[in-house]
Amino acid sequence: MRLSVTARIALLAIALALVSNLVLVGFVWKWTHDDAIAATRREMTEQSDALLSIWRSDGLRPLAAAVQDARPPGDVSLVVAVLDAEGRRLAGYAPPRVSVPLRPTRFRVDRLGVTGTWEQHDTGYILQPIGANWLLTGRTLDVIEAEQRAIEGALALAVTLSLGLGIGAGLVLTRYVGKRLNRIAGVIEAAGEGDLSRRVEMVAGGADSFDRLAARLNAMLGKVERLMTELRLVTDSLAHDLRSPLARLRTKTEQAVMAGDPQAREAMLGGLLVETDLVMRMLTMVIEISRSESVSRDRFTLVDPVALIEEIADLYGPVAEEAGLEFLVAIDIAPPPMRLHRELLSQAVTNLIDNALKHGVPRQGAGGGVVTLRLAPHPIGIAVQVEDRGPGIAPADRAEALRRFGRLDIARTTPGAGLGMSLIDTVARLHDGQFELDDNRPGLIARVILPR
Repeated sequence: MRLSVTARIALLAIALALVSNLVLVGFVWKWTHDDAIAATRREMTEQSDALLSIWRSDGLRPLAAAVQDARPPGDVSLVVAVLDAEGRRLAGYAPPRVSVPLRPTRFRVDRLGVTGTWEQHDTGYILQPIGANWLLTGRTLDVIEAEQRAIEGALALAVTLSLGLGIGAGLVLTRYVGKRLNRIAGVIEAAGEGDLSRRVEMVAGGADSFDRLAARLNAMLGKVERLMTELRLVTDSLAHDLRSPLARLRTKTEQAVMAGDPQAREAMLGGLLVETDLVMRMLTMVIEISRSESVSRDRFTLVDPVALIEEIADLYGPVAEEAGLEFLVAIDIAPPPMRLHRELLSQAVTNLIDNALKHGVPRQGAGGGVVTLRLAPHPIGIAVQVEDRGPGIAPADRAEALRRFGRLDIARTTPGAGLGMSLIDTVARLHDGQFELDDNRPGLIARVILPR
C-alpha cells in the first residue's frame, strides 16, 4: 500500500524525533562513561605512584602498612593490595587471589576474581612490579555501572517519549502541510475547471517553500489567465476585424464577376488585391506575435546596440526623406554588447519608425516633421526610443493602443489591425523589459526599455 505524502511526512517526523533522542542519549551515555573511566585512571595513577614512592624509600613492610591504611572507612570500591608472585594477596583489599595476568599494566578494566562479587563487577586497575611482588591499585566500577544503568533507563524512557512526541509532532506537521497542500490543490482544481481567477494565499509572507511555490503558481496562473483573455480577445477581434475586409472582398468579387466593362473589371480586381493584402498582413502579424511569445532564450546572441541602431538608421533615412520628414539619430550612450534577439528587436524598432512615419506628421503650425531614433540611458538599462512631432496619443488612450487589436479609431474605418504596438510590447517583455509611451510635447515618444 502506497502511503500518502502527509503520512510519509508524519513518519519522517517520528523517525527524526526518535533518532535525534537516541543520538543525544547515546552521546550522554558515552561521554559520562568515558569521563568516569578517565577520572578513575587519574586517581589510580596518582595512588599507585604515591605507594611506589613509599616502597622505593622505605621498603616492603612500610608499603604493606600504607596499603592497609589507604582505604578510607566506607569506601568499599577501592582496591589496593600487595600481591606475591602467584597473585595471592599479602596485604590490603583485593581478591584472595587475582585472576588477571601478572604483568606491568598502566590501566586496564577487567574482573579481578572468579568468586563472589569480584566476578560480577569490572575493576579499573594498575599493576606495578615491586621486587618479587606486585602492587595492585584499582577501583570497582559499581558506581559507573549504576550510572550506566540509570542512563539506559533514561534511554528507554526517552525512546518512549520520542515516539509520543514524534507522533504528536507528526500529526501537527501533517495537518499543517495538508492544509497548505489542500489550498494549492483547490486552486489547481479550480483552474482545471476553468476558473483562473483564484490564487493561492500566502501565509508566511513568502518566507517558506510553500509560499515560494504559491508565488510561482500564482504567477503561472496569472500568465495563463492573461493568455486566455488575450486568446478570447484575439478570436473576437480577429473575427470582427476580418468581417469588414472579407465582406468588402466578397462584394468586390461579385462586382468584378458582374462587370461587363474589361477596364472596370480590371480596377475591381486591383481592389481585390488590396483587400487580400490587408487580410494577409493581419494574419501574418498575429502569427508573428505568437512566435515572439514562444521564442527560446537560446536564440539570443551578443548584439552591439549602437551598431544595430546605426544599421536601422541607414535603412530608414532615405524612407523618411521620401516621406518629407527629417530623420535624426541620437546616440546618448554606448553600452557594451548585450544578449538580445536581433531579428525581433530590429522588427520592433522598425515598426516604431513605420508608425512615426505614418502618424508623425505635425499639425498645422506645430513645427517641422522630425523623427528621431534615439539610444538613451535608463535607470534599469538602456532605452531604444522613436520620437516624432505628430499629434501623439493622449494618456487616457495609451493602454488601448498597447492592447492587442486595440484601435484608437473606434469605427475602424482606417486601415490596420491594431497589432503593431502589441508586437513591440511582446518583444520588450521577451527581453524582460517594457514598452511605454510618453509625451514628446508635441508628439509621441515610443520607448523600448531593455534591462542590462
